[in-house]
Amino acid sequence: MTAGCEVAWFSALCDDDYEFLGVPDPRLQSSFEHCRDLVLQAESGGFDNILLPSGYQLGIDTTAFASAVATLTRRIRLLMAVRMGESWPPQLARQIATIDRISGGRLAVNIISSDLPGESLASGPRYQRTIEAMAILRDLLNGKPVDHDGDFWKFKVDPPRITTVSGRAPLFYFGGLSEDAREAAAAGADVYLMWPDRLDAVRETMADLKARAARRGRSLRFGYRVHVVVRETEEEARAAADRLLSRLDDATGAAIRAKSLDSQSVGVRRQAELREQSAGDGYVEDNLWTGIGRARSGCGAAIVGDPDQVLAKLQAYQREGIEAFILSGYPHAAEADLFARHVLPRLNHGPL
Repeated sequence: MTAGCEVAWFSALCDDDYEFLGVPDPRLQSSFEHCRDLVLQAESGGFDNILLPSGYQLGIDTTAFASAVATLTRRIRLLMAVRMGESWPPQLARQIATIDRISGGRLAVNIISSDLPGESLASGPRYQRTIEAMAILRDLLNGKPVDHDGDFWKFKVDPPRITTVSGRAPLFYFGGLSEDAREAAAAGADVYLMWPDRLDAVRETMADLKARAARRGRSLRFGYRVHVVVRETEEEARAAADRLLSRLDDATGAAIRAKSLDSQSVGVRRQAELREQSAGDGYVEDNLWTGIGRARSGCGAAIVGDPDQVLAKLQAYQREGIEAFILSGYPHAAEADLFARHVLPRLNHGPL
């Protein structure tokens, strides 16, 4: 049997749920009730973790949502996205510890190297700020006092009285493809997240990040963020994928992509390159479809196929060393149910 992996779903806190991509649906707009229901469904479906994304302009606040939904769940881990440009690290450490306590020790953190809303910082300094933030957070959450003299923060502070359940910092998940992002991941992340790409490119990225981390005396684990469309037959899965785009025009898709705060990032450009390199049907390699990226920034491809094909694709990534998958689909509730019934029981999985 293939080695175990963590399988996560996605709660659409940033207005990212559709029946038809690019066509807003009031029933699927981010609200506490809708996003809560996605988390509860993922837990009952057997997923190990759920990503709670964060964006300033769209949707609802992630930290507030995580604290509330922690009281409604019992087993599933909560992967809470936090935006470094909006955070004061000592206060964020206390929030993380508190939510981890509320959840009974089920919190993990997705570090986002964001700007402060209304401001724009160049890539190099922005990622340097993230490196500083991760180091401060890790020390405080590990119960260590901090005497920090960096480019962005200068303070001397004891750790908060409240600790996580384990007394240690939770896992830091982190993604980014630029040179600055890779160095930040090597310096401070635990799990490096990748967006969809050809298998050879995934292999090359992992080798590069392993070497960067090793030069710092560290090691990284690897995660893969991808959409999924699974049906009983490949023909049905491809038809479902095509249906997602059936009401999208190019101008609407471009406007959606441009609205994202990360629309100019190296990772987003790579997703666009994959679309351009794909065949006329949007497939860039077997069962990897790039059509999703026509209507969203960020993760822009989906594994499309029957249960055997989807399972084989995930296991191919596992053989390369991927230990965590963050999956999603449209609409999220329906696709989570399909994956939970057709594929998840066949995976050897559990929390990292």
